[in-house]
Amino acid sequence: MGGSAPVESFPTEHTPGARPGEWAILGGLSFAIFAAHMLVSRRYGYFVDELYYLACSHHLAWGYVDQPPLIACITWLERVTLGDSLPALHFLPAVAAGLRVLLTGLIARELGARRFGMALACVCVMVAPIYLGLDSLLTMNVFESLFWMGATLVALKIFHGASQRLWLLFGVICGVGLLNKHSMLFFGFGLFLGLVLTKQRRQFLSPWIWLGGLVAVLIFLPNLLWEVQRHFPTIELLRNVQQSGRNTEMGPLRFLLVQALMIFHPLTAPVWIAGLVELLRDREGRGWRVLGITWLVIMACMLTMHGRMYYPAPAYPMLFAAGGLVFERWLAGLRSARWLEPVYITLLVVTGLMIAPFAYFPMLTVDQYIAYAKFWHFEPPRLETHRLGPLPQLYADQFGWKEMAQVVADAYYKLPAEEQKSCAIFGQNYGQAGAIDFLGAKMGLPNAISGHQSYYYWGPRGYTGECMIVMAERLERLHELFDSVEFAGTVYHPLSMPYEHFDVYVCRKPKFGTLEKFWPQVKRWD
Repeated sequence: MGGSAPVESFPTEHTPGARPGEWAILGGLSFAIFAAHMLVSRRYGYFVDELYYLACSHHLAWGYVDQPPLIACITWLERVTLGDSLPALHFLPAVAAGLRVLLTGLIARELGARRFGMALACVCVMVAPIYLGLDSLLTMNVFESLFWMGATLVALKIFHGASQRLWLLFGVICGVGLLNKHSMLFFGFGLFLGLVLTKQRRQFLSPWIWLGGLVAVLIFLPNLLWEVQRHFPTIELLRNVQQSGRNTEMGPLRFLLVQALMIFHPLTAPVWIAGLVELLRDREGRGWRVLGITWLVIMACMLTMHGRMYYPAPAYPMLFAAGGLVFERWLAGLRSARWLEPVYITLLVVTGLMIAPFAYFPMLTVDQYIAYAKFWHFEPPRLETHRLGPLPQLYADQFGWKEMAQVVADAYYKLPAEEQKSCAIFGQNYGQAGAIDFLGAKMGLPNAISGHQSYYYWGPRGYTGECMIVMAERLERLHELFDSVEFAGTVYHPLSMPYEHFDVYVCRKPKFGTLEKFWPQVKRWD
């Protein structure tokens, strides 16, 4: 184990130790995007998924129906150290935004880019609509690209001659990445095929790459065992979502066009396309083709599995890094056109700011956004098929939760004191239940129950069902389940999603027996 089999590697003269201004550029750009996200961190309200993650942070486990455990741990860490305000929850996503820019620059540097190439790659990532939107919220997707690109940087260093022991670090990054999101498997599969299909297959002669793989498996093992013990609830969920037709589906050509023109800034398309070509060409045989094949495999998986349009996003920083190198070399050969360097970057920044509101970056007030969207006659691409109100879904899902909790609180406090003690609050989805658990708790409400996603595992919390405040259920269905159904109020917010406009009822005398026996029928994984 102490030695390693001979593996083809290359000298690292193309990445010298320190170049003047490089760290200033990387540090400055990384801090700029971090600061930008913190400046707008309290612009709107709590996003629906953030309410769910807050609930999960009170139920720490090795897995959840719809996610691995890391996001709940991150939310718990922010909650107990920084608090649960919007700026507190958005702090680590803003840090992640800065780290993504930094990793992009470091990959470009590892490929041989100098200051302009590094800066161009970083700016392309900074203005990408998909990152601007994701990084303004606390979700798994914010951290996903950090693991993909962290592993990419380590692999590149190994290809360029660094110690084979770095495969252990690669394994740690991939293992923790799997605890963040199972999509890390796509990256790992793509890189594996990239190694097999190129001269870098010689890496498999080293024991360190196998030890790195073992490290990744051991880190991921608790979550895998959690899935096995529960008969893979995440796979059941994914099948249900696919069968429901909830996600917006598109053909391969449209999927690729959306990637080039809407998910990423249109003016950055030449950069990442040039980067992909550069990686696949790998003119000096330094192992870069592995990364190009990795991207192709990931994209093929997304197209065949009808993944959401943003699923391949974590793989693009390495393309921008390689594209920055290509543009730097090209413009260096056109000495009379060196003015194009600052002009191109300035154009990216200016147009990036123009696109940012449509990228779900909340730099405008609601009224300003609505007026801005009307002026341009434009709406962001849809992620799901739900009917929309005046705002696109990722904005709309940040409104109406406090008002919903208030309607429920009004119904709850009209109950007799003795009945309040035994009355359950039932939410149809994790957004409704999460809003009660977080915002309703500030109003003195007990925690909600629900059959949606991991709330199903948390059970009826000891309630019998004799008295229930039920949100957003069809009235005829409630009459089938209860002898007494009383209207208690209507939930409405002009900016929220239309499916979150509903009536609230107080239901008594269940026909189904005890809630514990009926609980399997409330299961809803979609």
